[in-house]
Amino acid sequence: MIWVLVLMMRGFLLSSRGQQRRVCVWGEVAGGIRSRESAPSNCLVTELKEAEMRERAPGLSCAEDELDREEQEDQELEEISRRLIIQEEQIFSHNSPSEVDEDQLLIDFEALKMKIWMAIHNTLTSSSSSGQLDVLRSAVASIQQQEAQDQRWTCRPDNRLPVWRPLNCVSTHNTLLQNMVASRLTKAAEDELSGTDSLSSPMKRQVCRMGKRVKDDLLTVARTVMDCYPPHMDILNVYAGFYHQRFSAQLTELAASALGIDDCSYLLFWVNDCYPHVCFHLRTVLKHEDLDGKIKTACLGSLLQHNHLERLEEQYLSHKEDQVKLWLRTALKKEEDSWLSGNTPELIDTYYFSPLAADVIQVINSFVIELHHVIRDQSKTQRITAHLESFLHSYETSIKEFVRRNQGNTDSVIKAHLVCEQQFRKYVTDPTGSLSEQQQRRCLDTLSALRDCGYRYFTCTIHGLLKVFYSHLWTYVWLDGELPVVDSMLTSLSRQLMDLTDLNAACRESLMTAVHQDMVLQYVKRMMKTKMKKREQQVGGAQRMKEDAQKINDFFKDGGCSASSWLGNVLCSVAEVLRLQDPGSVQLELVCLARTFPDLSDAHVSALLSLKTGLSAAEVHAIRRSVEENRLLDVSTDHSPPFFSKVKVNWINNKINQIRL
Repeated sequence: MIWVLVLMMRGFLLSSRGQQRRVCVWGEVAGGIRSRESAPSNCLVTELKEAEMRERAPGLSCAEDELDREEQEDQELEEISRRLIIQEEQIFSHNSPSEVDEDQLLIDFEALKMKIWMAIHNTLTSSSSSGQLDVLRSAVASIQQQEAQDQRWTCRPDNRLPVWRPLNCVSTHNTLLQNMVASRLTKAAEDELSGTDSLSSPMKRQVCRMGKRVKDDLLTVARTVMDCYPPHMDILNVYAGFYHQRFSAQLTELAASALGIDDCSYLLFWVNDCYPHVCFHLRTVLKHEDLDGKIKTACLGSLLQHNHLERLEEQYLSHKEDQVKLWLRTALKKEEDSWLSGNTPELIDTYYFSPLAADVIQVINSFVIELHHVIRDQSKTQRITAHLESFLHSYETSIKEFVRRNQGNTDSVIKAHLVCEQQFRKYVTDPTGSLSEQQQRRCLDTLSALRDCGYRYFTCTIHGLLKVFYSHLWTYVWLDGELPVVDSMLTSLSRQLMDLTDLNAACRESLMTAVHQDMVLQYVKRMMKTKMKKREQQVGGAQRMKEDAQKINDFFKDGGCSASSWLGNVLCSVAEVLRLQDPGSVQLELVCLARTFPDLSDAHVSALLSLKTGLSAAEVHAIRRSVEENRLLDVSTDHSPPFFSKVKVNWINNKINQIRL
């Protein structure tokens, strides 16, 4: 390495005036270095060498003496540099400087530079002892002194310029660091004894070794070397830039070769997770307390150029898409085969359960998490979640086809897959998930269709049984209390719900909410088609309606369905509209109802007012107008879930036209 440095020095002094003389001088310097490496010399030309010879003690061994002498010399580099600058000023203050003095000074400067570069070169190869750090600190101070002297000479006539000026010490220093970094990373890549045997390929081991070298060297710079440099030189970022450039060059060479998928993903992991986007983010390096926030990460750029990244990411993503598609297709086929074979799902905690949703979610999550560490553009994870969307469509189709078959195990299978539907819904609606808004909406639509298919399977029979009871509502026997319609209906419903005890509690509550809502819908629909012209009938019907609302609410609440209690408020509010006879009171109640249930349309208002036979056309018109004027403008505010939008009142359109003034 000494001879490499010697050869580097020969290129810095380019003045034609001193070219031949400098060749002779460099012969002397090189000869001095060679003699120093072989044996102590007694023919040095600088006063530094003469001082060293005078200080030699005859009782010391040659090796110990040489070590002590060199360390003392190196620690005095700053003082030697200052003395040479003073000599330079003295010599060139004369109109005709002595060539002998000038040659001697050139030799002294070259010897000084050689010691400076040796100190810099040993920065990362030697242990950080106190003495060695002092040597480095002295060398850096010398570089600054010589750089300042270069600047002073720029303001003087060229014909007075020494042949060695400018020394360009900072530029030479940076070139030396760049070559050191390249050499250290090359050696790290070739080192087979660095503890990377657990990695499965030579490429992975090579990348890992280089990354470890980057980590170790930057920590050394941050912990010890930085203190030897002035802040304005920003030495940590100089080193980081050189390591980044060299690491980038090595990885670019690897990326250009034909990589297998494992090597491809490992390389992307280093580029996009350890160096994500424009950030130099070795998780175990720059997040270290000694480095975090000290490196200007935004200035480093990506380790690989855009075209290399795009090609590798496309190779990786295509492979992962094929994997997830195959896995999802296989999982659904296995589940379908189990249904069609007549198998009954597993009972866990007394309810039927299928592991399909949990397995699918786990697999999708594992792919997405891996992509977060490997792919630069996180929106590309939607290429994986898009296959969840396709899977759910196929899943829904399979469930519907299975229900149509009506096999002996249909009941237990649907119960198990209503649990799956809730698990998928929770995953899709997770705000921290990776699905886009459009994907969430489409997945939820599919899941709603799947859930409704399961609900219909159970509620179809229930609805058929209850339909008989609905026909007795708003009849004279119901109004007089002679026929306990709601009591009989709830008794029949209770027997039907006994078959749902092995359905998951959350799914059972959701299903009962649907049954509750359907029951209230049928009740209101039946009411809107009734004809009660007398005031007594309206008041009596309203009272009966409130009593029925209380019974229905208590039934579902006792059954563990508290989420649908708001449906009782619907019946009570509508009953109050029916009971009131004063136009102003009716108007106020309808305004409150419309503000509570924004889906109460003008057609619904007209249908309710059509029951109030005591109102004039003008009063009906005024009430409708007031309701429209006092609706909530911001429908996003808190209000009850949609209800009246499910009550079809197209039949009232003709009546609206008749009432309209």
